[in-house]
Amino acid sequence: MLINKHTELEDAVSVRIEKRSGKRILDRIGAYARGEVVSYRVTVSRRMGVSAVVMRIAPDGEESFDLPFAYAERRGDDDVYELELDTARLCASAASGLFFYEYIFLRGFDTLFSSTENNVDFTLGEETDSKFRLLVYSDDYSVPSWFAGGTMYHVFLDRFFRGEGEATLRAGASLDPDWEGGVPQYAAKPGMPVKNNVYFGGNLWGVIEKLDYLQSLGVTVLYLSPIFSAATNHRYDTVSYEEIDSLLGGRAAFDSLVSAAHARGIRIILDGVFNHTGDDSVYFNRLGNYDSVGAYQSKDSPYAEWYNFRHFPDDYEAWWDIEIMPRLQHKNEACRRYFTGKGGIATRWIDAGIDGWRLDVADELCDEFLDEFREAVKSASHGEGIIIGEVWENAVDKISYGKRREYFRGGQLDSVMNYPFRNATLALLLDGDANTFYDILTELWGTYPTFVCHALMNLLGTHDTERFLTRLGGEPLADESDNALAAKTRLSRRARSRALRLMRIASVLQYTVFGVPSLYYGDEAGLEGHHDPFCRMPYPWGRENKSLLAHYRRLGRMRREHPALRDGDFRFLSHDAHSVVYLRECENDRVMVAVNMGDAPLTLAPSAMAGASRAGKWINVESGRACGAQTEIAPGGYALLTTRG
Repeated sequence: MLINKHTELEDAVSVRIEKRSGKRILDRIGAYARGEVVSYRVTVSRRMGVSAVVMRIAPDGEESFDLPFAYAERRGDDDVYELELDTARLCASAASGLFFYEYIFLRGFDTLFSSTENNVDFTLGEETDSKFRLLVYSDDYSVPSWFAGGTMYHVFLDRFFRGEGEATLRAGASLDPDWEGGVPQYAAKPGMPVKNNVYFGGNLWGVIEKLDYLQSLGVTVLYLSPIFSAATNHRYDTVSYEEIDSLLGGRAAFDSLVSAAHARGIRIILDGVFNHTGDDSVYFNRLGNYDSVGAYQSKDSPYAEWYNFRHFPDDYEAWWDIEIMPRLQHKNEACRRYFTGKGGIATRWIDAGIDGWRLDVADELCDEFLDEFREAVKSASHGEGIIIGEVWENAVDKISYGKRREYFRGGQLDSVMNYPFRNATLALLLDGDANTFYDILTELWGTYPTFVCHALMNLLGTHDTERFLTRLGGEPLADESDNALAAKTRLSRRARSRALRLMRIASVLQYTVFGVPSLYYGDEAGLEGHHDPFCRMPYPWGRENKSLLAHYRRLGRMRREHPALRDGDFRFLSHDAHSVVYLRECENDRVMVAVNMGDAPLTLAPSAMAGASRAGKWINVESGRACGAQTEIAPGGYALLTTRG
């Protein structure tokens, strides 16, 4: 239900728009399967003087056309108009499509146009500032059901745990033995070259040894940083996609981890760095360290056309112009099929036991690659392999390299990294901006297919971002360009105390909004760190913040116990400038979250706001106590309530 006012009219004058498909209420949904018929019902106050209602809609990049609503009935002081939208007819011969539309209200003295900021709510004015998006996805599109409702743990392998087991350091690299006090190797300033050849020695054996710990957090999915042989400690400069890095324990450690994790019901997702290789690789072989004839060495190399040389051999296209990462040209079929063809990299590691891929810089992978990659992974895994793309913006209308991407049309990605959620959480907790939090979450829920929403990779931090705890502390570096300063700077006691309090709220949001929380290793322990590489400090084993760790374990248990957090409906019950209240609901299971970042207490009336439930009374998850008719949330506080478990 949407109630929106034209600012020049009295408050009592409103427009209400309802959407349904069969028995499904779709008021806040904007993505539909091809063939679904959506019924729009517009209720308009007669005092507005509206004589007709029109939907003006356009396929992406094409001319718009008008779909008039039919007058249905008068209901008291309101007029009701209706429109049925057949998505199959809308797409014509295409299997999917993206459309942009607006509502037009014709009146005798002027015309009103809708504008929306979040693809759900709208205002009316003399012109349209921003249109609604309507995604129609292919009718056979689905996401592996095992992923939703889980908890993901992002392991940056070199810094997680150094386990017992055979591991071999490559030539030219060294090991930093100071796990507890060491600082990652860094350049003088961000962006300057650094060899990244000093390792702390975290490996796959270490992950196996810590599976009990990961289970205690409720982890169901392990997302591993790159595991293939590489010349650096971050391993985003692949040497060979066919070999597990020897310092990680090689193939023996990999096979052991897959077996041990699966025995505990934990899935494995690998980081697929397929946009570029290392320059010191079997494919490029710039340094001549391999027996293969690399693209850098000869124009007759079997890999020569895998790369784009502007002037052979020293001027070539590289990711972000970083010369140690020459970019692959997937328009070349031989290059592309190495990854996506029969027996290629995509399926080889699925066959070896992994459960899916996270695609690094998915925006830079061409449609042909993504189409073929999905087909290969789904075929090899009987549809159960998951594909998550690194996309930092709304993935439905994302444009990269001048082209609209088709990630969620049904033939490419299952999910994306949910950076918008991170932005929303920062706005709420640091700026007290609940409106931005509401708009971002509303836009995602109202733009993506619902089953994609339940599979979003909800993150607070990654190896590419400042540690979330450090960001919450609100103490920026005096000089962001001085890496020596970043290496030694920690939060003051007062700032850390504030950050830990906010981190508890952030984690509650991360674990209860739609999607799957992705816990970046060490966040649960209170690990700090400024920008890369200081967001990649070794895990502080034995020095964790015990209170925060217990909090994360409680959240992990809650996700296992509450089906509403798997695929339950999501809706905001209220929001104002500084507070939000939302509900997850599935049959008799309900979870309510309220956050108050204002200066005054927030009074919450759970039963009155959410409606009656057969599941019983509302219980505060942290105190275990039943809530009364009203409960008060202090400024800077939150409430996590449930009616089940």
